[in-house]
This record gives sequence, structure tokens and C-alpha cells, in this order.
Amino acid sequence: MPFAESQQLLEGLLSELEGRKLLSNHRFAEMRTHILSRKYGAAKIRQDLKSKGVPDELVDSVSAEGELERGREILRRKYKTPATTREERAKRMRFLQGRGFSNDTIYRLIRTSDDE
Repeated sequence: MPFAESQQLLEGLLSELEGRKLLSNHRFAEMRTHILSRKYGAAKIRQDLKSKGVPDELVDSVSAEGELERGREILRRKYKTPATTREERAKRMRFLQGRGFSNDTIYRLIRTSDDE
């Protein structure tokens, strides 16, 4: 708080901005989710929002809807050819786990990429 004269002035300004709809946790959560969804799964996005101080009710609203399509697109961009060995499939599974995708989504993605 090096630039604010007092805590009360700062809180008053934040309340005024929220009242005029110029500052919104909900809008921030939506935009952050949209940006991160190009690279990450729902679990990683929830973790990021929590670390940014977004209220739990907004974090919980981040759904896994569309996660399968996002995961498929991420895999397509990262790997140009289907996995042909067990080691390649395991590598892709670890990659998706690190990106915050659920185990169910990962298994479905790897299984469908094997069918192609």
C-alpha cells in the first residue's frame, strides 16, 4: 500500500469501481479462464484462479465442459503424428497431466488417438 494514503481510501475506491462495474472478479475469472483454456485443463485453471485470490464460488464455476476438445487441440498442436508405442502414449499422458487435464479425459484422448 505504498501509494494509498489510507486503507479506508483504498477500500472506498475499490468499492466505487465495483459499483460502477469497472472492476469485477467474475469478469476477471471468465477472461483468465478463456486465456488459459488454450493451454491447460480445468484443474490447472482452477488452481491458477485460486492463486490469484478469486473467490471459491467463482473458481468452482469453472467446468470441465469442452475439456476433451481442448485436449485434442493441444495434442494436435504439440504432436503431429499419432502415438505408435507405449512409451509415446505414456509421454503424452504425462504431458496432459501436467497441463491439468483429468484422468478420464486423458484416457479418452489417448484411446481416440490410437484409433486414428
